[in-house]
Amino acid sequence: MKQFIGALTLVVPDYDEAIAFYVTKLGFELIEDTRLSDTKRWVLVAPRGSTETRLLLAKADGEAQHAAIGNQTGGRVFLFLNTDDFDRDHAAMLAAGVPFLEAPRLEPYGKVAVFRDPFGNKWDLIEAV
Repeated sequence: MKQFIGALTLVVPDYDEAIAFYVTKLGFELIEDTRLSDTKRWVLVAPRGSTETRLLLAKADGEAQHAAIGNQTGGRVFLFLNTDDFDRDHAAMLAAGVPFLEAPRLEPYGKVAVFRDPFGNKWDLIEAV
């Protein structure tokens, strides 16, 4: 039996703003954008070349969900973007205006730097050793 995580929900304030960041600034692919109702869409994005895990961009609905935007993990790094070329992707992200919270550093597991999306979620950009 094969299993994998197909999608992770990322609560965002606005669908189009989230799509713009992930597709334009990070270079992700827009996999699907299906209108489900007047207020709800099924929006999937993924890093180029990714074949399994996607992000489901879910527009916050209600006070509790709005409060969770950017803090779904209590301030910890939430998502990990692995790359085969840290320097290339780091430079492209800086040029696109992605805010990094630290300089790149070497760890036993690889080269890494923390960045933040416009909604407050912390990410690691990682090139594993």
